[in-house]
Amino acid sequence: MVPFLALMLLAVVQVGLLVRTRVLVTHAAREAARSAAVGGADGEVRSAALASADLDPRRLQVLVRRSGGRATVELTYVEATDVPVVGPLVGEATFEARATMYLEVGP
Repeated sequence: MVPFLALMLLAVVQVGLLVRTRVLVTHAAREAARSAAVGGADGEVRSAALASADLDPRRLQVLVRRSGGRATVELTYVEATDVPVVGPLVGEATFEARATMYLEVGP
């Protein structure tokens, strides 16, 4: 009974970490879109995404598109699942988020 409860506890911890990463990626996409909307270059947009969340820069891909008066940012992040016993069973998780904002018009 105790090993089963320990396994369930580890599974809950892993799911919690994955939910946390999902929230961080969504937040990073919004911050990156804000940066793109005010005229930030693609490098600045990526920096804004990384500064807003605790994400590994090597695992983050950022795509920025500006058209039709809007800036759209798409983020893809691959999260390693490293909780003992449970993590290897789950494998890496890929999270995607997209945010769109109107481009700011100067005076």
